[in-house]
Amino acid sequence: MTTNHTSVYTITTTVNPVGSMRVLSNREVQKLQDTSKRGLHRLFRQCALAVLNGEHEGDSAEELMALYQNFDIRIIQEQRGLKLKLYNAPADAFVAGKLIRGVRENLFSVLRDILYVSAHITEDPRFDQHSTTDTTHMVFEILRNADAFITKQLPNTVVCWGGHSISREEYEYTKVVGYQLGLRYMNICTGCGPGAMKGPMKGAYIGHAKQRVSRGRFIGLTEPGIIAAESPNPIVNELIILPDIEKRLEAFVRLGHGIIVFPGGPGTCEEILYIIGILLNPANREIPFPLVFTGPASARPYFEQIDRFIGKTLGPEAQSLYQIIIDDPVEVSRTLRAGLEQVTRFRRKQGDAYYFNWLLTIDEQFRKTFEPNHASMSALELSLSLPTHELAANLRKAMSGVVAGNIKEDGVAAIRQHGPFQLSGDAELMNEVDALLQSFVDQYRMKLPGSHYEPCYEIVQ
Repeated sequence: MTTNHTSVYTITTTVNPVGSMRVLSNREVQKLQDTSKRGLHRLFRQCALAVLNGEHEGDSAEELMALYQNFDIRIIQEQRGLKLKLYNAPADAFVAGKLIRGVRENLFSVLRDILYVSAHITEDPRFDQHSTTDTTHMVFEILRNADAFITKQLPNTVVCWGGHSISREEYEYTKVVGYQLGLRYMNICTGCGPGAMKGPMKGAYIGHAKQRVSRGRFIGLTEPGIIAAESPNPIVNELIILPDIEKRLEAFVRLGHGIIVFPGGPGTCEEILYIIGILLNPANREIPFPLVFTGPASARPYFEQIDRFIGKTLGPEAQSLYQIIIDDPVEVSRTLRAGLEQVTRFRRKQGDAYYFNWLLTIDEQFRKTFEPNHASMSALELSLSLPTHELAANLRKAMSGVVAGNIKEDGVAAIRQHGPFQLSGDAELMNEVDALLQSFVDQYRMKLPGSHYEPCYEIVQ
């Protein structure tokens, strides 16, 4: 064990592979070692460090990379296969000098997904990166390569969304909800980070243990821009890295069978706007998709404000797509169980797969990759005169930009250089957006409590 100049304990060691990723071609090794812009080394290093740093709950990719600036990872090719050489890795990822098994599995999941996306998605002529019609097939291929599909299992995967920065009371509530879901044999899929992403998994793990569920699934879906700010929590036993936020969101709704939303900030609001925008599509009107907003009694004002915002911007039809259940974990779990039974009957009748929701229609506005920067944020059309689904898509992009400015490395750097993103639109709509974002600031939902928050956005009337 060694320490670096910041007195952080680190370890340099060699790690053997687990799972199917045991051999690499010379070309793959070269790409992973390539430190140029065309190479994968920077991406591989950042994602690997996030996995190794899972015991530390922070939300700044910049701080993490600075703290472990001497960290590096290299491939060792041998006749019998590959090994990873870790230099100055976080010591908390090790026990008695050996890498914790769950961390090791997730580390090789990083290797698997980064290489697969590069070789079979980005560089594959079958997929047009600018064509939204190929997006669903890209998501399917990535999930299939990660062995995420269990073909004969009845629908039982519940997606849990919520913020990384939540109160202790809200966190404990997410654990109780997760426990009730686990008792009812449901698996959990989250964004893999801390807070409302960790709590349901922790609770469900205990529920599974009581029901003697030996192969419970705790799926974490993330993407390179956010993984360093929201490192995978220790419960995740299936880590999957999607190329960007749009494909990550699509993976949630294609792989999951129902959604629970806990309190959160702009990232959670982005997810809410995404699923509501999809369910508003007339083509999806007959497709059952249970959606519940829930939190402890103290979260009632939060969800009242979210509900009000949705009503003011997207209308009563959007409000009819979800249920709000306050301070009742048992009722939440019963509602999801009943919803999953409805999903099962529908998919059996329609001949749709249990493991991937092919029938769900997702408009181009929700599939097209949005790169948050000053130009794209200021160009967003935010008007109540827009069609509802289009307004939902643009509001989703606005929230995505706020997330990028808050915690993503590139977004934080852009804000530092050019100042806050500017959002403009109809006065009535922008007042609603401003009030919602300010409530996130006031409730410490933008950054972890104790850290200073400087708004990365400004509302321009």
